[in-house]
Amino acid sequence: MPVITMIGCRMFENEIMHLIENDPEIGKVLVVENEDCDGIMRKMTEAGIAHTALPLEEIPEKSAGKDKGLTLIVYMLEFSLHAIPENLKKTVYSKVELMAPRSDGVLLFYGLCGNVLGKIEEDFKALDCKVCILKEENGDIVDDCISAVLGGRGNYQKALKNGRGGATFFLTPMWAVNWREMLQAAGLSQDPNDIEMSKFVFDYTGYKKVARLNTGLAYEKNFDACVKEFATLFEFEITDLEGTLQLVENCYAKTKASVFDACPHTQA
Repeated sequence: MPVITMIGCRMFENEIMHLIENDPEIGKVLVVENEDCDGIMRKMTEAGIAHTALPLEEIPEKSAGKDKGLTLIVYMLEFSLHAIPENLKKTVYSKVELMAPRSDGVLLFYGLCGNVLGKIEEDFKALDCKVCILKEENGDIVDDCISAVLGGRGNYQKALKNGRGGATFFLTPMWAVNWREMLQAAGLSQDPNDIEMSKFVFDYTGYKKVARLNTGLAYEKNFDACVKEFATLFEFEITDLEGTLQLVENCYAKTKASVFDACPHTQA
């Protein structure tokens, strides 16, 4: 039974859920138990997806068993890693090192994120485990979680250029429901409830609009209400953008294909 580990920022919870719900080849889902797994486990329970949470030390190393189906390990990491890029790099690299002996493949739900993860595939190419990160069709690593669900850098730049009359702040569903924590992680304010300080920073940097980025996923029931709250507090105009899951789906499909091709015990 091949094993793929998804290591990702919590910002990608919904996209990871979408992949799990729509892959009939998954036979078992394991979740690495930590402080950041509650959200995705709640969503799995609500969606009726059987899963088992285990401490990292109890996640077994991979074996060449002949069981059918794919084992998926989900390892969620905290939002605040982005606050210090070098800390993000150190943490993600350490998690790959921990999960590689337990996996046939690792898919990272991150982008360049301050340009600290741009060489991660190359740095781990000697491992007996395929390490992949979210990429566009041309092979470029995506910029960040917004770029990933807009379909890549080209669409991202187009959306930015269309934001005439002031800069646009993008809110995916996960961004919207966690915006206070994310603004704190981004360094806009030491206090997530200090709206005046965050507003001062937004005004200084020229933000005038917020884009409600609809990914087509309905895991966050309060998405619209949170966008409206954000827009009201910071006096932003709301614009709407349609996202796409194609990039994420393609990266997952490619990772799966490379893992299945490399695992002789998956062959008929």
